[in-house]
Formats: sequence, structure tokens, C-alpha cells
Amino acid sequence: MTKGEGYRAWGWQALWWHHFFLLWSTIDAQTRYSIQEELKRGSVVGNVAKDLGLGLAEIFERKLRVASEAGEQFFSVDAGRGELLVNDRIDREALCGQSASCVLPLQVVIEDPLQLHRIEVEIRDINDNSPAFHLNELFLNIAELAAVGTIFPLESALDPDV
Repeated sequence: MTKGEGYRAWGWQALWWHHFFLLWSTIDAQTRYSIQEELKRGSVVGNVAKDLGLGLAEIFERKLRVASEAGEQFFSVDAGRGELLVNDRIDREALCGQSASCVLPLQVVIEDPLQLHRIEVEIRDINDNSPAFHLNELFLNIAELAAVGTIFPLESALDPDV
């Protein structure tokens, strides 16, 4: 290896480490909250500032804000307390359908210096929909000689809740 090749290899390594540490300080660990659907507007999800290790003074100075990856802004941050608040009514069935898990990904953006934090909010189902059957009445013809414990299959009810 010549002297020039050694300097080029060292330069690439230095560049790689520079980018590694730059990204390391930009993207941090993931935080996850869990809430029930249909919470009232203004309900507290969690204290983002505390969970990310920020003081109350830093929230305003560094312009802490939350951005939704889904496009709709279901959440906002209270600049005075650093709490993540529900911005709008969240209907789990409309958002995730019959999926077993419903997770909304969010990005918390902090400026000066720029930091991005990924937050996930899991929306838990509450039983807010009544099951419905196709027919209002069902007639069964059961013979007198039917054995005790005989099973009669019925159609399933439709329930939008998971």
C-alpha cells in the first residue's frame, strides 16, 4: 500500500465515523405509549419532555413539536408542560379496521440542535359497538329425542370491535 492509498482509506473511515455520530445524535431511542380509543380532546397521553430527558425550559427554546407519519394530526404537545395531548377523537375501527394491533407512528422534532425521536402510540380497543346478527329472530327445530349436550351451530354475529 502506498502512502497516498493509506491517506484515502483513513479519509473514508473518518467520513464514515463522522456520519455515524451525526446520525447517532439525530435519531434516538423509541418511546411507546398506549391509550384507549375515543379519549376526549385534551387528554394526556404522556409527558414527552420528561421521557426524552428534556427540561421545561428546553421545550420552548428548542421548539419541541410532534409530526404524524400518517398525515392526520391526532396529537399535539403542550409547550408549557411537555405533555403529549389528544388533538382529536380517535376511532380505532376507522383507523385500523379489524387489525389486531393499531399503532400510530409519530416523530418528535426538537431544533437547535436538530433531534428526531420516534414515538409510537398504541390505540387499544374499547367495546363501543354492539354485535349485530343478520336475522333478528332464529327458529330452531329440536327433536324430542335430541341428546343432552347436543350442539346446534348458529351464525356468528358481526362486531366491528376486535
